[in-house]
Amino acid sequence: MIYKIYALGDSAITVELGNTIDIATHEKVMTVYNLALKNPIVGVRDIIPAYCTVTWVYDIVGLRKNYPITSAYKFMQTEIEKIYNQLESQNDQTNRLTDQPTNRLITIPVHYYTDGSFDLQNLAQQRAMSVETFISIHTNTTYRVYLLGFLPGFAYMGSVDERIAAPRLAQPRTIIPAGCVGIAGEQTGIYPVASPGGWNIIGRTDVKLFDPEKENPILLKVGDSIKFVDSLRD
Repeated sequence: MIYKIYALGDSAITVELGNTIDIATHEKVMTVYNLALKNPIVGVRDIIPAYCTVTWVYDIVGLRKNYPITSAYKFMQTEIEKIYNQLESQNDQTNRLTDQPTNRLITIPVHYYTDGSFDLQNLAQQRAMSVETFISIHTNTTYRVYLLGFLPGFAYMGSVDERIAAPRLAQPRTIIPAGCVGIAGEQTGIYPVASPGGWNIIGRTDVKLFDPEKENPILLKVGDSIKFVDSLRD
């Protein structure tokens, strides 16, 4: 497995496993991520999986208190390389992927025919298709959660069919209500809370993605599979 390790500021280190958004690369990301969780390092504050990378955020003082090190970065680099030694010792790719939990499939009903679907009609017109066809294309894909960020519980999902992919708005909106479903490039996502944003809004869901009152406040996890359904038809 080809990889690149580099510093991300003075208290984080990243391993890069590719440079494209695709499931094969993300499977490698999740394999590394789950092995990292199974091999905890005292002083690491967070481990963050993304599209093509895994990042370890660490406390330099905490590492030095627990390990006889002179360089926190060099220590972390060595620990990450140990993970790769584990991977390389597993010759069977199937065995590698058993280190990952079974991905969940989550169905999310969407109200596409609503006043809150600010950009749906325009996007369909630009592509010379009906709104119904646009919705059908959006709902006929099963999306993967590649990354959580931007807002608590905001999941970056892909990949959107090229027929309905759309660039971010030239002028972001000052407020987008919670539950709005949007498209930006080849990504789709749901605003978990009201926020400014530049994604094209095509619908709204009543599913609550972020609930600070719950023990686990964030509904979606990296690696989940998401299926959108038209609330009027399913």
